[in-house]
Amino acid sequence: MTKEEQTGEVELTLEEAKAAIIEAGKKAGELTLEDVTEKLASFEMEPEQFEEFLDQIEAQEIEMDRKEEADPKAEKEEQFDLNDLSVPPGVRINDPVRMYLKEIGRVDLLTGKEEVELAIRIIDGLAAETELEETGKMTPEIDATIIRGENAKKKLAEANLRLVVSIAKRYVGRGMLFLDLIQEGNMGLIKAVEKFDHTKGFKFSTYATWWIRQAITRAIADQARTIRIPVHMVETINKLIRVQRQLLQDLGREPSPEEIGEEMDLTPEK
Repeated sequence: MTKEEQTGEVELTLEEAKAAIIEAGKKAGELTLEDVTEKLASFEMEPEQFEEFLDQIEAQEIEMDRKEEADPKAEKEEQFDLNDLSVPPGVRINDPVRMYLKEIGRVDLLTGKEEVELAIRIIDGLAAETELEETGKMTPEIDATIIRGENAKKKLAEANLRLVVSIAKRYVGRGMLFLDLIQEGNMGLIKAVEKFDHTKGFKFSTYATWWIRQAITRAIADQARTIRIPVHMVETINKLIRVQRQLLQDLGREPSPEEIGEEMDLTPEK
């Protein structure tokens, strides 16, 4: 029985899911960023593709609900408990990791206003870097603007490190160490910091969640593609190569699977 038959649901392709989201948005007259990310969470999708899809939604004149809580610190971050930096059950960590979790727990969460202020500094810093590349002239003002931008990136990232930990917890047990999941998630967070556009009205943590998830799931998928052969199988394969080479010399032709199996005391299927 197929998955669809078991659940009674038809599994959509990415394009079908995107079309369904736009159709739902047209009917409702609006969409939330949370709705979009939730419906696309099961697909392997580059963050850049996600950005393009958000542009497609806006092109359809569908209003994106970008309301934020008056106090983002009190908001439930998509059901992530940002104050819970405990280690998942069954996960062993060393003292440096415990120290890291303790340190990021000391960093205050940002308000929406603070996020916007930092985002503006980041954009100004990037613009200053572009100006420097084009003119080749470093001025005190450009230097100060670039430094402010870099400091803003650092502050925005540090304030969201606990979000990475909360998301990483959900992927424990899928073939990667907890620390590796955190490191991959941090890479996604850095991307989110560099790409964040405050003018679209999205809360940074909601926006960053997509990038963090994609970085982690892509790393897990990449690791899963790496074929790990047990030591005893490596020895068997090496012996098979030697036997095949010897039979080729003795017979003057490529040996059959049956001949190789007989020489190795194995069935052809093995």
